[in-house]
Amino acid sequence: MEGACLRIGLITDTHQPVGTAELAPEIHAAFAGVDLIMHGGDIVHPIVLDWLEAIAPVVAVRGNNDVGWDDPRMAAVQRLEVEGVRIAMVHDMEPEDRPIELLRELYLDGEHADVVVTGDTHFERMDYREGVLQVNSGSPTLPHHWSYRLGTVGLLEVGGGRVSSARIVRLGETPGLRNPGVEFEYTPAGGVVRLG
Repeated sequence: MEGACLRIGLITDTHQPVGTAELAPEIHAAFAGVDLIMHGGDIVHPIVLDWLEAIAPVVAVRGNNDVGWDDPRMAAVQRLEVEGVRIAMVHDMEPEDRPIELLRELYLDGEHADVVVTGDTHFERMDYREGVLQVNSGSPTLPHHWSYRLGTVGLLEVGGGRVSSARIVRLGETPGLRNPGVEFEYTPAGGVVRLG
């Protein structure tokens, strides 16, 4: 269908809490209608990928806490071309504000990507520079390394060979525990805007 966009859910650093039996309903609500989910690592247990796959197909990268298990949905680096947009995902590119060319050489074997998705920091970040959109969606469960509580996820829309929009969204508040997450939005016309 002409003009249609593909919607991608971005999530990272879930660090599945012990005793958790399912994803938070706020994650389900945020990812309603997505066509693909990309997990940026520190999954901790493969059941998280199963839970996400009940929403949409999943690809993931291995984080530094993903040890002792393997999964065919997971790789060290994921490279996808979606609707003409090249997306690369790596768990850790810290510091993420180094020159894009250096990040490309260090983590992507010199290959170009239109969108680079990362994780590890537990701090949400969005930047557009040197023709590349960088998105770190933070953590939905352990935001800013605080105690377990609701945090943030990301949404990316691509179509017609370009990124139509990207957003980092707060998942709400855990009773008695503040969500420290910050929302960001990107559009080609407006660039990256911090929303709160």
